Amino acid sequence: MKIVIAPDSFKESLTAQQVCLAIETGFKRVFPNAQYIAIPVADGGEGTVQSLVDATGGKIVKLSVTGPLGKPVDAFYGLLADQQTAVIEMAAASGLDHVPSALRDPKKTTSYGTGELIKAALDSGVKKLIIGLGGSATNDGGIGMLSALGARFIDNQGNDVSLNGAGLQQIQQIDISALDKRLLHCEIFIACDVDNPLCGPQGASAIFGPQKGASNEDIALLDDGLLHYSQMIQETFSLDLKDRSGMGAAGGMAIAFAAFTNANMQTGITLVLETVKLADHLTGADLVITGEGRIDAQTVHGKTPMGVAQAAKKLNLPVIAIAGCLGEKHQAVYRCGIDAVFAATPQAMSLQEAFDKAAENVANVAENIARMWSLK
Repeated sequence: MKIVIAPDSFKESLTAQQVCLAIETGFKRVFPNAQYIAIPVADGGEGTVQSLVDATGGKIVKLSVTGPLGKPVDAFYGLLADQQTAVIEMAAASGLDHVPSALRDPKKTTSYGTGELIKAALDSGVKKLIIGLGGSATNDGGIGMLSALGARFIDNQGNDVSLNGAGLQQIQQIDISALDKRLLHCEIFIACDVDNPLCGPQGASAIFGPQKGASNEDIALLDDGLLHYSQMIQETFSLDLKDRSGMGAAGGMAIAFAAFTNANMQTGITLVLETVKLADHLTGADLVITGEGRIDAQTVHGKTPMGVAQAAKKLNLPVIAIAGCLGEKHQAVYRCGIDAVFAATPQAMSLQEAFDKAAENVANVAENIARMWSLK
């Protein structure tokens, strides 16, 4: 019997690889001689680097870069086993976690550190970049990132503008003469799961600005800045991108990749599953097990269990999901390819206790699933 185990991480308790191990541990109590294929997965957000490194036998590269507030922060990127592919989470360098709540202000935060991660990856010789845009603290349209890679954004006095949201309105000239030429010879894939345009009531500033610390006045200023920025891009490159779906991702970071590089945008789960070659591993499988920390009505919107289930159903394979807990309307997943869902938490307990016992609980529920499966 061949069992494919392809879960996401359980946030704050288990990495995706640890979830794989716990599920396999439980199943082996019933099926010790089965073939187990463990594929740690993520959906393009937090944990994507670790999952892809674990799944491919790569490594984590740690380095210090410029954080959102301009001070050094510890960050990382993943180098996959082929030595040709780097995986970067924007949040590792430019994420909200690097900014204390009291200091959050997207007029002042910069994506410069993300550019430094990209440059470091290019320096290592990679030919392919996979970049996840989730969790950013910035609203600078990617000018910080691009500046770290050699671009210049110049005001009417011939000076560089401030590399943050407030600097966007001051741009009068875009100079890409020194932009890193390696970007043109590198495959770039952007994991983007939002379809917000750059500007307007559904744009980057209005929808995502408040969680980054923006007031109503800030939102108006930032939105005007992104609109002006898009106009400068149009003048420079003859590209009208401001209304294109997805350009508002990560405070406008998406428009930077669309205008200044040859990047392709895809959903995060699609990128990850293609990279780990899930479809190849599913061939000949008898059962597929997936999961994430919480399964609820949002799971069907591009989360890891849905991506795994959709791939499995192309081969008519049964799919079972394990979650740390089940949320409201989790039954929605039954209409989208998951055949059964199980919660790992066996009884009422504190959140910390659930985190501490996550591996044990996942292994135990996996054993129960295996015992049920043995009745077939």
